[in-house]
Amino acid sequence: MSIVITGATGQLGRLVIADLLAAGVPADGITAVARSAEKAADLGVKVAVADYDDPASFANVFSAGDRVLLISGSEPGRRIPQHTAVIDAAKAAGVAQLAYTGIFGGPDNPMLLGAEHHVTEQLIRDSGVPYTFLRNNWYSEMAVRDVAEAVESGVIVNSAGPEARLATATREDYAAAAAAVLTTDGHLNQTYELGGDTAWSFAEFAEELTRQTGKPVVHQSIPNEDVLAGLQSAGIPADFAKVLADIDIQTTAGALAATPGTLTKLIGRPTTPIATTITKLLS
Repeated sequence: MSIVITGATGQLGRLVIADLLAAGVPADGITAVARSAEKAADLGVKVAVADYDDPASFANVFSAGDRVLLISGSEPGRRIPQHTAVIDAAKAAGVAQLAYTGIFGGPDNPMLLGAEHHVTEQLIRDSGVPYTFLRNNWYSEMAVRDVAEAVESGVIVNSAGPEARLATATREDYAAAAAAVLTTDGHLNQTYELGGDTAWSFAEFAEELTRQTGKPVVHQSIPNEDVLAGLQSAGIPADFAKVLADIDIQTTAGALAATPGTLTKLIGRPTTPIATTITKLLS
């Protein structure tokens, strides 16, 4: 069995490779795809040099029977052609599995950020390649990345309402799920909604931050228009600013609140509590 990881030098890709090695997959059975060999030299596995923006570079990356993880591109607005390059190459090679890291809820998630993920999933279906869709909820590290600033200011500011809840999980949790579906059977043409076991609110997050630091922190919800204006004043292009501001709107509407329990089943353990992530980020 040969496993190929695209976007392998990113934070998620590195964790997936570490999990594969820990699971006993031999180093010569794993290929890390990176834009340069130097960036992947420390991973301890085979390296293939390819660039999402250069479809021709993927011509000889995959082989028949490979299990492939397509980690979604990190540049909204460019993902569809980038992902298409990988999908076309995987189809041409006759890979056995193409796993893809999409967005929680799939087409039922109305977030503007999800549009490219929905298109990518359809492109994979249309290709005829056996697939596994890993629809990841928000990453805990991303949702609470500004803990130091929150502790200093005493406030978490966004436009999420008091009813907004997020069933986040950590990169380690999602990486473990990806490694599981690449190394075990029964996952072909399956779609998994992946997220944390418990959905939390920003008020609860603030309370936990207060508990761990001993410094009072509260959540303040401001109008979404103010969030949008702030993003644009920070130099973020208008279209992308709308995508980012929309996240709070859809979170308040419940787009990231469901707790199907699928992630825990795949990884064989509970997902990482948000309190644990806060502790790690504060250390």
